[in-house]
Amino acid sequence: MTPFTSITGPCIPVLEDDLNTDQIAPIQMSRELKPDYADLLFKRQRQNPDGSRIESHIFNQARYARPAILMSRHNFGCGSSREAAVWCLQAVGIGCIVARSIADIFRENCLQNGVLPVELDDATAEALEKRVLAADGTLAFTADLPSQTIRGADGADIRFEISASDKMRLIEGLDDIGVTLKHDADIKAWEAMAATRLPWMQQARDKRRG
Repeated sequence: MTPFTSITGPCIPVLEDDLNTDQIAPIQMSRELKPDYADLLFKRQRQNPDGSRIESHIFNQARYARPAILMSRHNFGCGSSREAAVWCLQAVGIGCIVARSIADIFRENCLQNGVLPVELDDATAEALEKRVLAADGTLAFTADLPSQTIRGADGADIRFEISASDKMRLIEGLDDIGVTLKHDADIKAWEAMAATRLPWMQQARDKRRG
């Protein structure tokens, strides 16, 4: 996993509640073994039934061709556990999701793929939304994990909270396996101890195999 420290660029406002993973990543619309995840992102909303682009959709507008941050509202990423929803967002450059609330499984998928999930209270989110809308894709915002701040577009820095463990795994680029391997020495020490003090555990056999 690629480590995350900060990301800077346009913040795209998708200001809806309950945007679900099927809307974000409608993988049923692709028959490819290796889908074009950038093309799939919000595809049902971005194109007409004949396949032509809906030019008014925000993801089809030139100034948001390569956003860095996506801002939404409540319960972003709800629905199924579809990890492709995160991959679709990453495919267009998005490395940070800012919302008033983020669905638990989607949030975990973000952490597993190096995307920073940020939740803000309603008042703070509303103030940031106004700045994002005023910037209209022409000014950059920065989500900085070490300082836990969002800054940019003529306003005060906004501080966000994140657990120490989630912050560590993003900065160090660790998925669940990587986090486990940080304890490799302790695991090996326990196994060495068990081999000496609990030899019966080492000799256990699966009776079904004889």
